[in-house]
Amino acid sequence: MAAFEQFFRLMGIDSINLSKSEILILEADLFIRICEELKEIFRKKYKNYFHLMKFTIEKENHMLETNFVRFILEDILSTGEYTPEGIALYADTHEDIVNEIAAGINIKPLATFQRKIIELHRSVRRDLYMAIGKKISTHYLPAV
Repeated sequence: MAAFEQFFRLMGIDSINLSKSEILILEADLFIRICEELKEIFRKKYKNYFHLMKFTIEKENHMLETNFVRFILEDILSTGEYTPEGIALYADTHEDIVNEIAAGINIKPLATFQRKIIELHRSVRRDLYMAIGKKISTHYLPAV
């Protein structure tokens, strides 16, 4: 099953009737929307910090973009379901890379690593992703 199949079903999209290129375009669009929703969740989480530091919206956006994967890693680790070793095994990478990203040393991980981390995050925070999926679906399925 495609990684985004549950989102397709949630939105009432029958992917069987789509070409491979249409599915790839839809998956890319969904990936971007999911990332944007996650950034907004992190923006709310760090609202007080942004206010204290008197960040402009541009500075907030930069911090969220720069630390995006780090925030996801922190959230995964906070669930207690995975250790850095387990995340590294899942992402097929070395544990040092996971630790560097979690510490903010490596702020530009590979796209393949980012996607794996988001997949893992989705597995440990299913309720969050269902809420995101429902919110995104309103953009695809306007009120009748």
